Amino acid sequence: MVWLGIDLGNARVGLALSDPELTLAHPAGNITVRGDYFQAFDDVLNVIEDERVACVVVGLPLQMDGTEGKSAKKARRWAKALGARLEAEMEDDLSGIDWMPDIMLIDERLTTVDAHRRLLDAQLGTRRHRAVVDQQSAVTILQTALERARR
Repeated sequence: MVWLGIDLGNARVGLALSDPELTLAHPAGNITVRGDYFQAFDDVLNVIEDERVACVVVGLPLQMDGTEGKSAKKARRWAKALGARLEAEMEDDLSGIDWMPDIMLIDERLTTVDAHRRLLDAQLGTRRHRAVVDQQSAVTILQTALERARR
């Protein structure tokens, strides 16, 4: 089983997956959501089922002083709703999900800044960042969780 990292955004939801040894995170694409990342549930559930995800790590966009604003509260609601949806899928005999992945939230402050820096370091032009920055942020979120789990 692998872990899934998620960076919730208003235009795209970035995804990252770990390797089976839970050492490295790698980009796994974006889901276009056009202003409401609650639209991403079906696609996320498909990834969870297809990849047999054991843990879902959702970025929590805290404010710089560590408090929760609207975005963090919405991310908490999204993670809670994902858990409820997973429970409902487990009860549905037609669903391919027969296990309950853990869901955790992790501070994602500055992950987008870090993602842009990494993309510049990789010499990817700034015009091309938009298409990959969300999944690169998801990689940072997931890699942080993997490193914390190893400690």
